[in-house]
Amino acid sequence: MKINVLSRSLDAHTPARLGDLAPTSRNLDPALHPFSKPREYTRALNASKLNRLFAKPFVASLSGHIDGVYALAVDPLRLSAVASGSGDGEIRLWDLSQQALVQSYPGAHKGIIQSLAFCPLQAAGPGRGRVLLSCSTDASIKPISIYHGRSAFNCLTTHASLPHFASASTSIQIWDLNRAGSSGTGAEALQTFTWANDGEGVTVVRFNQSEREVLASTGTDRSVVLYDTRGGKPLSKMVMQMRANDLAWSPMEPTTFAVASEDHNIYTFDMRNLKSATQIYKDHVAAVMSVSYSPTGQDLVSGSYDRTLRLWSLGQGAHSRDIYHTKRMQRIFATSFTLDARFVLSGSDDGNVRLWKARASEKLGILNGREKATLEYQDALRKRWSGTAEVKKIERQRNVPRQIKQAQALKRTMVESQRRKEEHRRRHTKKGNTKPQAARKEAILAIKE
Repeated sequence: MKINVLSRSLDAHTPARLGDLAPTSRNLDPALHPFSKPREYTRALNASKLNRLFAKPFVASLSGHIDGVYALAVDPLRLSAVASGSGDGEIRLWDLSQQALVQSYPGAHKGIIQSLAFCPLQAAGPGRGRVLLSCSTDASIKPISIYHGRSAFNCLTTHASLPHFASASTSIQIWDLNRAGSSGTGAEALQTFTWANDGEGVTVVRFNQSEREVLASTGTDRSVVLYDTRGGKPLSKMVMQMRANDLAWSPMEPTTFAVASEDHNIYTFDMRNLKSATQIYKDHVAAVMSVSYSPTGQDLVSGSYDRTLRLWSLGQGAHSRDIYHTKRMQRIFATSFTLDARFVLSGSDDGNVRLWKARASEKLGILNGREKATLEYQDALRKRWSGTAEVKKIERQRNVPRQIKQAQALKRTMVESQRRKEEHRRRHTKKGNTKPQAARKEAILAIKE
């Protein structure tokens, strides 16, 4: 006689380890789940609400400066080390993991500290050290040896691998840390770059960290100039409609750089074609004073004269994905990402260095497997349903100060008025005489080779 019995193994229903969930079996037949899409939409809606509910980006405020903070530098070899320079000439070193002051140098300069940079003492090697360089309006660069200039220094940038750095004043000078002057009173520049018949000041200079012999600078004459140290002369010059306040090279695309402009916008350019911007980021309502790329090259952070910090996701439109502000934070002059791209630093003229999350709702601390899987699932849901009206509304909504909201409304009115004016002008002009100019080309006045 044949007898059929039900046989179930306990191994299929017992957790493999202590503390694990009991395994469950599911039938994925769509016929058994007739309302799967409405349920998924509800989960996406709840995930978006929770994402905004837990959006608490502010981490810490590093206070102690008497004057405004106008320069920040992140140590390229230590994850938690950062330096800040203020208007009273003081330099402070901070430990971000402890959110504490490590060392301070009061009176490091007699003027405003304009820029800070960590520079290697020797070529790439396992035991190479580095030194923190600072420049000021007192026309000096410190501290290894004093590098004198005829006018105030505005910016410093360091070579990616060599103990070389560049300074910006009335010209761009390349210096070697290991080369002292013959008189013993100071060092001598290796190279000096100026644009012919220029005579204007240079406000910002940046070494390209991928194409290591290429530099870019911004000037008081609204120019952006590219240099190659191997050729010993400038490559090209772009004159913009408004002055550029800061410049940053992309760490992932060696030919791409971003420019923070006085016209409230951020422009990205490809150095191979300066006739047109590749993208315009336009959410600020005042001059953009600082811009910086994340180490992954996927995000931008900008600080503005409108007292807000904005974060941008590259390749996802011209509008910022988040805006950070506090009641006490004043105009922002320096911004930077940390080396792990998880945090953002800002320095403002209220004398504080502030630490923010790069992702406002990110949970700090260790995540177990279930938490990580849940967060990844929620992010996937939000991304999949981001085109629906309700999810988009929740994702985009931000509370901003009243002054920013009023300035945004005024700016929209002005832009719309200018658009109507140009449309009426074209309508009443002979056909073919005027052509509308692309917005990515309007900001560029001239290109000089």
